[in-house]
Amino acid sequence: MSDFEGMVSAYVDDAERDAEATVRPRRLAEFIAQNRVRDQLDLLLRGAMRRGSPPDHILLSGPPGLGKTSLANIVAAELGAGIRVTSGPAIERSGDLAAILTSLAEGDVLFIDEIHRIARPAEELLYSAMEDFRVDVVVGKGPGATAIPLDVEPFTLVGATTRSGLLTGPMRDRFGFVAHLDFYAPADLETLLHRSARILGVPITTEGATEIAGRSRGTPRIANRLLRRVRDYAEVRADGVVNLVTARAALTVYDVDALGLDRLDRAVLTALVDSFRGGPVGLSTLAVAVGEQPDTVEEVCEPFLVRAGLLARTPRGRVATEAAWRHLGRTPPNGTFGVDVPPAPDLFSLDADQP
Repeated sequence: MSDFEGMVSAYVDDAERDAEATVRPRRLAEFIAQNRVRDQLDLLLRGAMRRGSPPDHILLSGPPGLGKTSLANIVAAELGAGIRVTSGPAIERSGDLAAILTSLAEGDVLFIDEIHRIARPAEELLYSAMEDFRVDVVVGKGPGATAIPLDVEPFTLVGATTRSGLLTGPMRDRFGFVAHLDFYAPADLETLLHRSARILGVPITTEGATEIAGRSRGTPRIANRLLRRVRDYAEVRADGVVNLVTARAALTVYDVDALGLDRLDRAVLTALVDSFRGGPVGLSTLAVAVGEQPDTVEEVCEPFLVRAGLLARTPRGRVATEAAWRHLGRTPPNGTFGVDVPPAPDLFSLDADQP
């Protein structure tokens, strides 16, 4: 199963990026929520522009779909600079990175998505570029190899990562500004949905926005995707207005329930509750029960189920919490399911590196 499959997946494929670009904010003033990060960035950029020098390198961390790419483009727009976009997995050799760095104009922004996945030789080349605006290109092989120093125009690196814990210490230390993006509160998602609806020309009521926001897992990318699907339903089977009734009917068609769970999420919980009496059960066994690969269950389903307090990971295996039983309309058994189940965390304030 691809990371991008699923109506409520926080990942995005290439085809969806064009649709996202339509509703992305262009300036800091248009960026909704993340107020602390937005204010800090505003100070950083304004200070740099007054000094007439590029701002410090910027690291943005947090779960997918919260606006890291949007903020990178906003940084370039606020500075009036060009932006070069690449990703960690795309930089396989140090020479690939050297070619990008030497092509930058003065003041440009280099955005590297998933920077924690950059190859180690390229990462080491990036150190000198970030600190001294210089790279050493090795020509030749073996004893006759020669390192040729090349100057790089002063630039600002914006790195984005969903796994900040995988960044090396030397890489993290070279960023002058580090920000973590949190999940959005439902009220912020409602504001975002009204803005997106205006851009898309979709009539939407307050109740319709509230219903979609509540099923969006605290993630703007999911909220905008659900809005587009509800718009389709409203135009084909209703009067074109996204209201409470239309939103509920459309999201029922797309198998997104009131908590934002999709078919696979509910299959995992149902298997835990009905087949294994709530657990504990091993990941591989649970994956077989729902007909999916273990990594799909672990990486696609479990993060949200854990954040929502519906599933717990324990040393003995996966366990359905009391909230999961009740969400499925089942009566939970007495006791603690044979393990100590931690209380449900706050859905909108978790770090991306937590399980």
